[in-house]
Amino acid sequence: MKKYLVLSVLLFSVSMVHSALPMKGERGGGSTVTIVCSQGFQGPELWDRHEFPVDKKGFITIFDGQSFAGWRGYGKSYMPSKWKVEDGSIHLDSKAKGEGGDIIFAHQFGPNFEFEMEWKIAEGGNSGIFYLAREVANTERTGVEPIYISAPECQVLDNERHPDAKLGKDNNRQASSLYDMIPAKPQNAKPAGEWNKVRIRVKDGHVQHFQNGVEVLSYDMWTPEWTALLQESKFSEKAWPVAFDLLNNCGGPEHKGFIGMQDHGDDVWYRNIKVKEL
Repeated sequence: MKKYLVLSVLLFSVSMVHSALPMKGERGGGSTVTIVCSQGFQGPELWDRHEFPVDKKGFITIFDGQSFAGWRGYGKSYMPSKWKVEDGSIHLDSKAKGEGGDIIFAHQFGPNFEFEMEWKIAEGGNSGIFYLAREVANTERTGVEPIYISAPECQVLDNERHPDAKLGKDNNRQASSLYDMIPAKPQNAKPAGEWNKVRIRVKDGHVQHFQNGVEVLSYDMWTPEWTALLQESKFSEKAWPVAFDLLNNCGGPEHKGFIGMQDHGDDVWYRNIKVKEL
């Protein structure tokens, strides 16, 4: 396995601090939890602490609909200006002036967790939801590798209008598919401009994608079968060796990483973002 510099040095420290912080109130009703989030790459002493509500099922709401507490740009120490809080959602405004780029919730979850959110996409739009993402320096040490070569991607797409819906194999680039690897079946995404709900569960390496209440795919990560899936995709060892190595070992040694969303240049909205460690 090749060695890469993981710029987020908080991988171990943050998770330990989070697990040690007390829950306020009883888990399962009217409680809150303090989560420690990395500010970037400056060092483990630079953390932000945020309180988030916990519902009766143990899900932590990590976006409150009002602020970007705990969020920042991937490979950045701040939130890019094209991402805005709008009507209780996170909106990528493609027409806004300023800086874009992918975003993450700056705390690493894993190895066992599940999360859910709602999304809607503009007509002809494309985006994606990432999990187990890491910030890894590129070989030139001039920046970070793209998030989509260190993290599995749950596709967010206007299936009717975006050309990606017809590419790949067996519709494996349509909404809620494991991008370019496993198609979401049945394909029950709602049209552009309507809200869809996605839930992703990772338990002992077994991953499930749910779309609008229906399980649409499952697979087992960190197995020979996972390696074979990569070899049949655009991330194969021959076609893209760096991506193959990172995705084959996604989440790093501790199988932890960030949840993130993609800036693909199109308007997209996300809301009701919740996560639970299992």
